[in-house]
This record gives sequence, structure tokens and C-alpha cells, in this order.
Amino acid sequence: MVKMLNCCRQEYFNIIALIGNSKLFQATVSPIFLTTLCLTATCATNAQEPPTNTKPLPIVTPRSPSTLPATRSPASSLPGVLYSGNQISFNGRTLPGAWLQQRGTSKQVTTHLSDGVFRQLIGVDFLNSNNPAKQPVQWFSSVTKPLVLATRLLGAYRYLDISNFAQTVGWQIQPNANTLVIVAPKARVTNIVQSPLASDADVATLQTARVVVDLDRPTAWQLTQGLPIKKQQTQSQDPDTPTSQSTAPPNREWTITLDGIADTALIERYTPLPPIAPVAPPPSLPDQLKQLLPVTPAPVIPSSPAPEPLITQVEVVNNRTVIHLSVPFGQSPQINTVANPNRLIINIRPDALQERDITWATGLRWRQHFIKLGTDRFPVVWLEVNPRKFGLTLKPIWTNLDTLTGTAPLIQTAQRYLAVAAINGGYFNRNNRLPLGAIRRDGQWLSGPILNRGAIAWNDSGQFYFGRLTLEETLLVANNLRLPILFLNSGYVQAGIARYTPVWGATYTSLTDNEIILVVQNNQIINQLPGGKGGQTAFPIPHDGYLLTLRGNAATTVSQLPIGTAVSITSATTPANFSRYPYIVGAGPLLVQNGQIVLDAKSEKFSPAFIAEKAIRSGICTTSTGTLMIAAVHNRAGGYGPTLAEHAQLMQLLGCVDALNLDGGSSTSLYLGGQLLDRSPNTAARVHNGIGIFLQQQP
Repeated sequence: MVKMLNCCRQEYFNIIALIGNSKLFQATVSPIFLTTLCLTATCATNAQEPPTNTKPLPIVTPRSPSTLPATRSPASSLPGVLYSGNQISFNGRTLPGAWLQQRGTSKQVTTHLSDGVFRQLIGVDFLNSNNPAKQPVQWFSSVTKPLVLATRLLGAYRYLDISNFAQTVGWQIQPNANTLVIVAPKARVTNIVQSPLASDADVATLQTARVVVDLDRPTAWQLTQGLPIKKQQTQSQDPDTPTSQSTAPPNREWTITLDGIADTALIERYTPLPPIAPVAPPPSLPDQLKQLLPVTPAPVIPSSPAPEPLITQVEVVNNRTVIHLSVPFGQSPQINTVANPNRLIINIRPDALQERDITWATGLRWRQHFIKLGTDRFPVVWLEVNPRKFGLTLKPIWTNLDTLTGTAPLIQTAQRYLAVAAINGGYFNRNNRLPLGAIRRDGQWLSGPILNRGAIAWNDSGQFYFGRLTLEETLLVANNLRLPILFLNSGYVQAGIARYTPVWGATYTSLTDNEIILVVQNNQIINQLPGGKGGQTAFPIPHDGYLLTLRGNAATTVSQLPIGTAVSITSATTPANFSRYPYIVGAGPLLVQNGQIVLDAKSEKFSPAFIAEKAIRSGICTTSTGTLMIAAVHNRAGGYGPTLAEHAQLMQLLGCVDALNLDGGSSTSLYLGGQLLDRSPNTAARVHNGIGIFLQQQP
């Protein structure tokens, strides 16, 4: 186990060493936090400045390297890259984001932004493309004749050449050490109009609505998903009548933030009215008097509650206009931009997913479509990976190389490992942040499987294996004593013997009361220690050994394991095929095997509530052509997410021959090149581990 950890750490450091001279890749090693794409960063000033000049700002011609400030050194280790960094200052707001500059064919310096930052920060829409070297985009422009940006794949990011785009829209661009400073012309929000639309018969019977935002010029915008909005309960006038509780799901807040200032009249139009003070109920009659008076039931007048306003508030914060929306359950905003006049069109729809089919890199394809299952339509976002392409590899990733304890947003973990893409992996305990399933990397176990649950195994040749996995470890002692070891480096706690190796961390803290800790070093028991009360005492794990934890009835075997006893361990998997693969991630349940649905969540010890739940889900599968797919399935149009049975059917409809359900719900996260593809990052939970896709660049 020690060898595995050192190999993992050495591999990581080797990558860093190869790119250590580059500011770009020094930046990518540090996590670009969840707030990058949430885009709720604060501005440098709190003043609400009116637009004083709506004319395009002059273009700053990029200077030659000899005239750039001496504080920036060339990124000489990257071919053709002059300068690079990991921060972007846009109109005074500094945000994390990878960028680089290089010399163009005409000796001018060209500027490149990572596509995730460009899409999320500016609101640019990526259009379909089957050429990984070109990315057509739409932003207040024609969809039929889109602007096509050249791409460059470096490290964990794909960069877009924005030089011509920036000149067209009037940006000033100036690098300053690690930060790329962008100043865009100030825009003005001239009108905001809300209008209802007829329902779409092809989608659902739900009514949709539209918000149109008029602008005097194109401007950057961001969409952020917020929390459910708590409903205010209407108090009854009669103190003896209980307040009715609404059973309808609450609306959810969404915000659209624009780099521009709204006219004062618009802010006043959408400023919420102060709450009306509740009217005091009439005094209650004494119970005795009530019994003497005749009871005349009040007439029941059926009434439907007034619909909640879609636009709840418009405000200007830090020179940016923020439009707050209250969106009904089952719907979400779909945003498009048009020119002449410049407008942001926000459609509130039950099927808001924008369908895409983009060849992001050779062997890596980004797709998102609605998949029909019966009468329902499910939005599915997935990546198709050709594992046989040169340089494409998969590896398990987890939060911290030094310990198995910990969770982090997947976007942060993926960037720490320099993965180009990733999906969340197996289960974990949210309280103590410990793994609850199999993780194996480079032929060594980090954490063992539990409960014979589904798992995926693979090798570097692009071969995969799916099945329900059990690890059988046995402690061998003199006199033919054989004791089963039930769990390896696991947060799953049951009576029996568990084993904890240095991969777990420097120490092990007892998870339950009254454990007995056996310290094994150089295949010999060197100490017996009482575990005491759970969660209080930390026991060092020897770097050349491990700890055995005896829980429950297993504590009675301590007399057969005195200090000085020589021990050894045998290890095997069931099925035996799993042992052939260096990489394994376990989750469950197993969904599809050999083209047939084999879902049996009960046998994998999942609870009835988990089995019946309708939730957002993530999965991994292979097709008949050997293509690997990692997919996120979100709420059906107008409703909740899929059940496990529906998830199995959806994976089958995607063409999966073998498929595994991964951890889901708020853990579901699909990452690509610095961005989450399937959701707002502020709605994604912290996760323990995932599966990373790595792309080795050819020289």
C-alpha cells in the first residue's frame, strides 16, 4: 500500500515538474474554486455609476514582448506561449480563469481564454461542431453565420483564440503579471418586459413565460441557480382554524447578472412592495359562550392563489444589473441572445436544456439531448470517450493524496489532478467524509468494496469490466488460524475485523466505541491497544505495516493474536476478473450487463427509500463499439429525476452495453475543461472521489 501511495504522489509531482516553468500550469495545479462559474464575485467598487460613455472604447494594440512589464517572464516551457496566468479581471472584477498569449502569424500577440471561463463569464453559446480545432459560437450574433474561434488544447484546458472577437466587441485587453485585464464598454439595460407564452404541446401542459431584456449594446451575462424559495403561509383570520400547508414544490430562485446598468425606472418597476402588516384576528369567544351560540358555517368561496411574479426584483449591484426570478418547480431559464436590437431572451421552460453535439478534442465528444422514455423526456448530458485514442486515459481521483478523509467540489479536485474531464464516483459518509466503496489505482487498493455492490474496472488498453464486486482478504496466523478481514480502508462500520493502511492517512481514529487496535509492522503484531471511545483517540499507522481494528464479537479473537505473532494476508476478488484490472471504482447498483438490464438494488443492500427515490443521477457505461460514456441525468421535463429503474432504461437507450449507477443527487457533477456542464456549480455538493479523464498532448 505504501508503494501505491508513493507512486501516486510521484506521478503527480512528475507532472508538476514537467510544467513547472509555466505560469499557466502553475495556475491549473491550484484549484479554481466553485465560485469561478457561480460568478458571484464582488466588484472592486460598490458605487452605482451611471453610464457616462456608451461609445466603443478604443482597441489597445497588443504590445510586443519587449515592451511588456518586466515582472512577467515568458512561459518558455510551452511551445509558442509567451505569457500565461490564472486570473481574469473583467471590468474591475477579478475572477479565477486560465489564459495565455502567443505570437500570431503577423507577429501580433493573440489572446486565448479557456473555453469554460469564456462561456460562463461572457454568456457565449457554443454551437455544434465536429472539428476539435474550431468552435463556432453565438453571442448577439447570427446562428446561421456564426463566428468560428480557433482552439488550442494545452494541459487540462482547451483555449479559444478571442483576439478578433475582442476587437469586434470593443474590449481593451492588457496582461498584468498573472492577471489578464479586460475592460469592456459599459452597457445600459433599457427595458425589461415579461410576457406569457402559450404552452408547447410537444413538451408538456405547463405554461411557459418569457422575459425580454433590451440592451443598448452586447454585454456579458451570467445565469446562476439559487435555492428554493420559502413560501409565506397565509394566516387564517380564525385562530381556531389551522393554517393550511401547501403541498406544491416551492419555486426556485434564478438570477441573471448583466454587465450593465438598468435605468432607474426599471429598478422602481420591479422593486418589491413592502410587506402588508397582518390584520389582528377578532378576539376569541370563550368556549362556554361558543356552545350557546348557533353555529352558522361560513360560505366556502373557492379561490385560486395569485400566481407568484416571475420577476421578483431588479437591482444594480457593483455596477451590474441583477434580475431575480422566481421559477416554478420543473422549469428553468433558457437564454438566447439576438442582435439588432440587442436583446437577451429568457424563456422559462420545462425543457430548457440546449441540445449540443461538440467534438471537444480528438476522441472526446460533448453531447446533451433529451431522451424520451415513455411519455417523459429526460435531459441527459454526457461525454463520449474513445479510450483507444493516443493519450486518453482514465484514473480514479480523490480529494487528498495524503489521506482518504475529505471532500471537495469535483471541479476543484479535477483541476488539482489536471484532468480534462471528470465525473463524480462512489459513495461516502458526508459526516466523517470517508469512502464507502471500492477505489483501486495502479493495481493497489485505496479502499475496499462493500456489500457486493456494482463496480467498474479498466486498464490502460481501453478494456473495461462491470460486475458486483467483493474483496476477500484473510489474515493468516500460525496453527492454520484464518480470520476474515471484512473491510479495507473503509468508512463502512460493522462488527468484524477491518484493516487500515498508510493510504488511509498518517493516523486512524477509532470509528466506534471499545475497538481493539492491533499494530502490525513488518508482518508482525507489535502492539495491542484499546480503542476507547469512538472518535477520540488517533493511532499512528506504521509506514511499513497497517492496523487491524477488531469490532464487536471480533474482539474475542485478540487472545489468539498476542504481541509477536507473525501474520500474513491473502487477497482475492469475486469475480476473479476484477483482479486483472489496475483501476476500479465501486458505487452501484449495477444497471446493465451484456446489453440486459440487471438492476437488483435490494441484493446490493440499498434501502427501499433509495430504490424508490426519483433523483438526479450519474452513471458510467460502455457501448458495443468500446466507447466509454459518463453521463448526468437531471429532472424530467416538468417533474423529478429518474428512478433507478428509469435510469437503467435511459442508459440502455443511450446505447450502453454495460452500465453502472454512480453516486447521484447533489453529488452528480460532470466536468469538462474548467466548467461543470450539467448544473450551476453552486448547486453541486462536495464529493469524496471521482473518475478523471486525462489527455496527454503529443509533442
